[in-house]
Amino acid sequence: MRRVTNNEASRGHTLLKALGITILALLILVNIAGAEPYAYITNAGSNTVSVIDIAINKVTSTVNVGDLPCGVAINPGGKKVYVTNAGSNNVSIIDTTKNKVTSTLDVESEPFGIAIDPTGTRVYVTSIVSNTVSVINTITNTVIATVPVGSYPQAIAVSPDGTRAYVTNMVSNSISVIDTITNTVTATVNVDNYPSGIVVNPTGTKVYVTNMVNKSVSVIDTATNTVTSIVAVGSGANGIAVNPDGTKAYVANEYTNNVSVIDTATNKVTATVNVGFQPIGIAVTPDGTKVYVVNSGSNSVFIIDAATNKVTARVNVGESPMALGQFIGSLPAKSVPSIAAFSAYPTFGKAPLTVRFDDKSTGSPNSWSWRFGDGKTSKSQNSVHKYTKVGRYNVSLKVKNADGSNDKTVSKYITVKNK
Repeated sequence: MRRVTNNEASRGHTLLKALGITILALLILVNIAGAEPYAYITNAGSNTVSVIDIAINKVTSTVNVGDLPCGVAINPGGKKVYVTNAGSNNVSIIDTTKNKVTSTLDVESEPFGIAIDPTGTRVYVTSIVSNTVSVINTITNTVIATVPVGSYPQAIAVSPDGTRAYVTNMVSNSISVIDTITNTVTATVNVDNYPSGIVVNPTGTKVYVTNMVNKSVSVIDTATNTVTSIVAVGSGANGIAVNPDGTKAYVANEYTNNVSVIDTATNKVTATVNVGFQPIGIAVTPDGTKVYVVNSGSNSVFIIDAATNKVTARVNVGESPMALGQFIGSLPAKSVPSIAAFSAYPTFGKAPLTVRFDDKSTGSPNSWSWRFGDGKTSKSQNSVHKYTKVGRYNVSLKVKNADGSNDKTVSKYITVKNK
């Protein structure tokens, strides 16, 4: 393996080659509908994230993050990317609309793998030193639980319904199954030697685990938490991904510099694709037409046509690239300005008349300004107002979000009669 010359990258190789193995990565696709998405590749040797526009297969931005970035997870809306920094013991949070780090959160020692639940409200981070998984509340950006797992936990994947998280424990040769409601380990599944990558199929019925030493993939039935099949693949099996319809699994074989394509119906390898030097991770695009392979030794990402199993493009990235987790996501949601709308009850009655106003605006406003027609105002999203004088009152609401503002006025909306 080619050595990285700067000191920090050398430290990264020391960390990642512990236990006699080289860098490994699980690259799990987040299947998000939308326009052409971006790929976020963590570069352990240069402490950056390369942002690839997969429509044109070019790096369009480079984001500075923490020391030895390893894992990456993209929230379902595509607006935030979470990166584990093994050297600085924290998680960088990237705003994808600006491609800048907006927040950093401390976690357990040497965070490595990372995954996010389908709602985007929980992030799970493995720690290879603490032998734990940190659970992060994404609303408050705080660690709300720490779950003990096996020895040297590497990759992590969350089930499609968000109820379970699966962790590869490299030294324990096992998989920890975490109940995400109670944040406790409810099962441990023994697999082959040095389990590294892990992925859950789209229906949540199967878990696929790569085993580096045994050159194999263990197939786990999630209903019984038992290994039902073992598939022989290349040497140094690392990252693994499943296509959107669950019919194919792709394995990055680090030592043989190729990708094994598995038919999940028969659990047999149907093709082998040569790629770059030391492939450690892999992901499939949301439409299933392309497979992206990260080559740590050649500082590149290769793109495979899923129909022909041929490499069609190469993208150069930073030093010693990794991307442990869901590294392909959708574009950030399109800007949608808020549109003001509201209701009131009652709209007529005798003075004094107490009226409840409810915001019905669209576009997720974050600012509200009510005018009740009698000189009084409110900044609350929903408001209760008392009219003390007889009259017919116009009511207005102005709402705002980051993409603009909008006003709505209803003339003579509230009628107050004599006592």
